[in-house]
Amino acid sequence: MTQPRPTSGIRPTRRTVVLGSAAAAAGLLATSVPAHAAPGAKKKAAENLQPYASYWFPDSLPAGSPGAGITWRSLKTWTPESDADLAFNRSTVPLAERFTPVAVNTTARAGQGRIASLVSFETTASNPSQGAATADYYALTHWAYIDELVFWGGSSGEGIVLAPNAPVVDAAHRNGVPVIGNIFLPPAAYGGQLQWTRDLVQKDALGRFPIAEKLVRVATAYGFDGWFVNAETGGGDPALAAQMLAFLKELKRLGEPHGLRVTWYDSMVKNGSVVWQDCLNAENQDFFQASDTMFLNFNWTTADLSSSGALAQNLDRDRYELWAGVDVEASGWNKSVNWEALFPSGGSHVTSLGFYRPEWTRNHLPEGRTPGQFHAADDQFWTGTSLDPSRPSTGAWRAPAGAVADRSTVTSLPFGCSFNTGHGLKWYEDGAARSEAAWNQLGLQDVLPGRRWVVRTTGTRPTVTLDFVDAWRGGSSVLVDGTLNAPVVIELHATRLPLSADTVVRLAQRAVSGSVQVELGVALREASEAGAPLTYSFLSAGTPGAGWSTADVRLSSLGTGTIHGLAVRLTGSGAVKWRLGGLLVQDAEESVAAPTALKVDKASGDGQFRLSWQGAPGGVRQYELHRVLADGTRRYLTGTCAHAAYVKGLTAEQGEREIRFEVRSVGELYSTSTAASTTHPW
Repeated sequence: MTQPRPTSGIRPTRRTVVLGSAAAAAGLLATSVPAHAAPGAKKKAAENLQPYASYWFPDSLPAGSPGAGITWRSLKTWTPESDADLAFNRSTVPLAERFTPVAVNTTARAGQGRIASLVSFETTASNPSQGAATADYYALTHWAYIDELVFWGGSSGEGIVLAPNAPVVDAAHRNGVPVIGNIFLPPAAYGGQLQWTRDLVQKDALGRFPIAEKLVRVATAYGFDGWFVNAETGGGDPALAAQMLAFLKELKRLGEPHGLRVTWYDSMVKNGSVVWQDCLNAENQDFFQASDTMFLNFNWTTADLSSSGALAQNLDRDRYELWAGVDVEASGWNKSVNWEALFPSGGSHVTSLGFYRPEWTRNHLPEGRTPGQFHAADDQFWTGTSLDPSRPSTGAWRAPAGAVADRSTVTSLPFGCSFNTGHGLKWYEDGAARSEAAWNQLGLQDVLPGRRWVVRTTGTRPTVTLDFVDAWRGGSSVLVDGTLNAPVVIELHATRLPLSADTVVRLAQRAVSGSVQVELGVALREASEAGAPLTYSFLSAGTPGAGWSTADVRLSSLGTGTIHGLAVRLTGSGAVKWRLGGLLVQDAEESVAAPTALKVDKASGDGQFRLSWQGAPGGVRQYELHRVLADGTRRYLTGTCAHAAYVKGLTAEQGEREIRFEVRSVGELYSTSTAASTTHPW
């Protein structure tokens, strides 16, 4: 269906990045000034120790003064040594390699169209570096279908170059997904200044691009994977377009040795003006050629995508390096999309797909929303109304699970999953709540099952969810709730794990109500064809009681080879509620080295602390910080993959002259090291 060509671009909104409207039907929109308290005078600002995600202007700053809670910074003057928050914003999780198992349905295509996701996790100027004390957060978990995450944000009132914060990068990297920062040059109608475009692409006296060099330094220092370049400030000319093209080429050249990528948004064309093409053509192909991928504006047609894919191939490029933009910010799965133009049901994909603002799954819910409500919506968005990727849904919305082959990173031992989504209503350790406070910290998220949820039974299908009422570790667990009138197989991870005589799988589980026999399923070969089920060998994991317990299942009877999938089979009678809190696979005992040199770097009079430590050698999943009371009680404060942490709101206990902190390393199997400790006087 032909849609009118837009004449204006992205516009900023109050607290979130919004795309498209009757007045602005094209482009990407930026966040505006956040509504939080101003730090006020310099003394008061210095007492606010909270680290935030970083944002800058390329060089020159706006006229006047920044709004409440905003700091204007020039990227040109940035250095890692002068970045006081770098330790909190640096990702430490390397980008994992992924494999593509045989598709669980016959409609998903492997090796064809992929998915980019542009997400605004928070406002530009008030995005905490390491999570916050709320469970209301876009805790993205469907990484299996995503190939690139753009950390969307930026605005003319705050800053237009935005670096991803570490929790998002850490979670994405565990799942093999690169994360790129955002460069947003906004339309003049929303505060954009052409000078900022000129600042971005400026050359120095030696002909170098200083901002390109800074962008590469930021990405390598922070540990993320490149930049999304969105040039929507009008008024340019061919000379500026030529300078932008040269800048892109240099950014790509400088970034390539570090594995960095560049994505260009369909905005500026070769004469320097901003005219969204909704396709790849002669007006924008040079920018595509200077980049790794290109995000096409949203009003594409069947002919647009067909010609774009053909032109990409004529340029000796992969047609799937084009993301066809789909704006779901306003309506989510109710968005009308010409799916047959993008992902034809009877043929190969035409291009890849670029989602704009899929965090609609959280944002459309009313105030007071729960983590469970968010995940129910998010599962429907990515999996479809069937909530089972082995049974793709029908209807107007073509969920990614039915179109794009899932990927997995579960390839080496030890492997552990506590089904922690990266947010929760409490924090649990070994089945006991160690903190009653709600929280989010996406970097603590486990590698979750990518196919949620494949359930096979000849009887009644129970409900399978990630639930937040109880957990073995972290903030969530798998809850199976239903009437078991036939055995039920629930598939978990697709894997490529080595199997030896020493391999052991530990399940942490509890039967909340009813009686259920549990078996571990181990698939020793790949599915025979797309849509075919895996064949599992089942080994007893016992009959759990009402409390949390662990069952060790030795796999020595299965011989050696490769584990291609893990599942559980539940057999019971009548109504059953069963929780799975942990799935640990190992072939040797885990030993975790301790961190050292824990210290308080800064403290304020109102209970804020910045702490740092020396990281431990060897395999460390994360670090966890506790407070130790005089009677020896340990209270969980926070966790992070970094070597620094920020906590606030702490107060002295009665008679307490100093506060005692302990930090421990946590291994892949959740083993904890001995503690490094320090004290600080109140």
